Amino acid sequence: MQIAIVGAGIMGRVLAWQLSQSGHRLSIFDRDPIHSGDAAAYTAAGMLTPYSEVASAELAIHTMGMAALPLWSAMTDALSVAGGGRCHSHCDSPCGQSHEPDCDLCLHQLGSLIVAHPGDRADHRHFNQQVQNKLHPAAEQFQQLNAAQLAELEPELAGRFSEATYLPEESWVDNEQAMACLADALLANPNVSWFPEIPVEQLAPHSLRAGGEGYRFDWVIDCRGLGAKADWPQLRGVRGELLWLRAPEVKLKHLVRLMHPRYRIYVVPRPDDIYIIGATQIESDSMEPITVRSSLELLSAAYSLHPGFGEAEIVSTRVNCRPALSDNLPAIRWQDGLIRANGLFRHGFLLAPVVAREVVNWLESGESYRSPYAELIQPLAVPA
Repeated sequence: MQIAIVGAGIMGRVLAWQLSQSGHRLSIFDRDPIHSGDAAAYTAAGMLTPYSEVASAELAIHTMGMAALPLWSAMTDALSVAGGGRCHSHCDSPCGQSHEPDCDLCLHQLGSLIVAHPGDRADHRHFNQQVQNKLHPAAEQFQQLNAAQLAELEPELAGRFSEATYLPEESWVDNEQAMACLADALLANPNVSWFPEIPVEQLAPHSLRAGGEGYRFDWVIDCRGLGAKADWPQLRGVRGELLWLRAPEVKLKHLVRLMHPRYRIYVVPRPDDIYIIGATQIESDSMEPITVRSSLELLSAAYSLHPGFGEAEIVSTRVNCRPALSDNLPAIRWQDGLIRANGLFRHGFLLAPVVAREVVNWLESGESYRSPYAELIQPLAVPA
């Protein structure tokens, strides 16, 4: 089939990659350059954490997230092999520190840790209870660590916390590396044409108009995130704010969440002593720079987690808005010749492979396809 994908964020790129593996001919249209831009995917920590999200998200997020983990593993291996990299899904440290320089994409499968200061232990235990009540996880999937066990697993936190929750199945990817890897793989495919820096002026079933020219396709798939709001008015923006810190005195190996009076701060390690600090979730579509309040809360929390962050350099601050629907769940809507995939909220990296797989399954099976995820795929009920 001849398929157009409009929007090359993480949803559009993962979907394009999956469709390309099935031999479809693709045209990708995006308003941004290929290797940079304003997509929400560029302001993300790349966390694949289906257990950690349970306490504050619908159970469907966990179900889809668990299904996404093996898809990420398979995609990581395929992209790394295609790119000549030597780093695969068993990676146990940030790329650039212990792997060859031609490493393309690394899936860090070390699990995540959740810790709390004494004053926030009640929140920590409430979180644990919520997860256990919803999921009844096995001991190997949800481990309670004492101080000695935590010190053995993550020496950087030794002596600072007396207990922790360890979620060994959780992982993370480098968001920028993933976006670049997917782009390079698609550009190397002769069945893929990419039209960067060309805003789509209009899209409709089987057709779109971009750069003053009209195009016809078997299917048009809209993956524009908030860029689709004019066609899908129910979309709303949810603002997120991140800090990138360079902290040579910190040697964390794991993704760490710190319980906080307002939200759980996350700390994600990257190569070259970089750490991404984030957590803010603000009901706003503002793209203004990060606020003083958010900066102070994130920096104070990071310093309380590890004093080495006190001497860290602030490399950059980043702000973006994630596309969400009223139930904070993703949605696929269709009519003949047009599909819209949107609403991944703050779970873009986690859910993109599963949502993409459902689009591919529906395209290749037709209306008879029944998704395992209730109400994910429905006839288009928004203006076309």
